[in-house]
Amino acid sequence: MKKISLTLFLISLLSITPVFAKPTNELLFQNESSTISGSFKILNDTDGDVQIYTGSGFVELNKGASTSVTCEAGREIRKANKGKKGDVIFTVEDSMCGKTVKLSKYL
Repeated sequence: MKKISLTLFLISLLSITPVFAKPTNELLFQNESSTISGSFKILNDTDGDVQIYTGSGFVELNKGASTSVTCEAGREIRKANKGKKGDVIFTVEDSMCGKTVKLSKYL
């Protein structure tokens, strides 16, 4: 009988404990810079082919071609040459999310 009473007491104690737990700020707030807000499109509206590094991979954009990139503020979009990173073309901003970015504006 003592074992059953002790087991029931422990089960009831463990089941109420989360009610009294104090929530942490880590669960309530997310870091703004790590929030992913969809994607945006990069359009090659220049006169020739362009190789870029999107922060997650290399892409070759023919004239008039586009690619979709995860919209992550602070991510650097760079020129590329044969699989090597080059100079920064632009840095992704929150205002770009869901829009089309034309390369001619930055090159």
